[in-house]
Amino acid sequence: MIDRTICLLTLLLPAGCAAPPHRSHRKPTGDLLTPASPEQLAQWSGTGLQAARSYWERMGSTAVVILHRGAVVAEWGAASRPVQSHSLRKSFLGALFGIAVEHGEIELDDTLEALAINDAVPPSLSHAEQQATVQHLLQSRSGVYHPAAWETPSMAADRPERGSHPPGTHWFYNNWDFNALGTVFNQETGGDLFRAFRDHIAQPIGMEHFDLGHTAYAYDDELSEHPAYSFELSTRDRARFGLLYLRNGDWDDAQLIPQWWIEQSRRAWSDAGAGVGYGYLWWVAIDGWHLGSRFAGAPYSARGWGGQYIVVVPEYDLVVAHTADLRAQDDINETTTFQDLFALILEAAPD
Repeated sequence: MIDRTICLLTLLLPAGCAAPPHRSHRKPTGDLLTPASPEQLAQWSGTGLQAARSYWERMGSTAVVILHRGAVVAEWGAASRPVQSHSLRKSFLGALFGIAVEHGEIELDDTLEALAINDAVPPSLSHAEQQATVQHLLQSRSGVYHPAAWETPSMAADRPERGSHPPGTHWFYNNWDFNALGTVFNQETGGDLFRAFRDHIAQPIGMEHFDLGHTAYAYDDELSEHPAYSFELSTRDRARFGLLYLRNGDWDDAQLIPQWWIEQSRRAWSDAGAGVGYGYLWWVAIDGWHLGSRFAGAPYSARGWGGQYIVVVPEYDLVVAHTADLRAQDDINETTTFQDLFALILEAAPD
């Protein structure tokens, strides 16, 4: 198991690494994430971070990367291994929508009818369902309750009846909305969302392990014409993506994602129950609560099945990426939770 906690207890960098000058709000440059300086590490609780690491080891998941002020405070596990991102894919696509909307390629108030988006697998969409807008899909409030690729048994079981809620009136975590957004993006931009992610996100922020060979469309022709879209990303590259959002879309003075879009994405458009809200393809805080902790600010997170998390905490200038490689059959301890791990990380963080 790889452990890249940056010599927290001794406050020494690994041999052969010069200590970088401390500077707040640093961003990684080139292909490397910047290790935290001894001065920055001294602000963290060594015993607290060790407690978090010990808890993570009991979890049995793949990797954790913790970034504070843009620098690596801790990296545990196989953080360079590309792993299926599951529903993190939705937040990745959300970034691309912000760019496309800014460039005038997509209009948020366009309806499915205006875009000629339907579903060839019967029963096709009703006229009322086709009045859902792009914004409704981004909010998961379309009112289109058609079966979808990659939906879990619980999604299928909980899916409301067709026509039970008009567009924009009800939140339901709906893979049809998310998959149709991929179709909308490719149709309206005339491109491919994976190549767009490479060109507009992965390459500009120096993702180390992104490869188009680790992306794919997942079709289920018995359920829907709209495929899911699959990303395999390493924990280090997931942390980079979180850092891009923490920096309000700016990377090395290039505004990759519009700041206004990130502000709208982390807005609680819906109360998703159990003290959590939903923005544009991100899970967001309700009344300061997020993942069981209370904040003065407004943290938000991307989440995927099986324990995939990218948590952005502006109040702490913090990003936490957590990965569980289910294909590798990581031995996940079901008595542990990411929420408890996250709480331990927060306890160790500077005040």
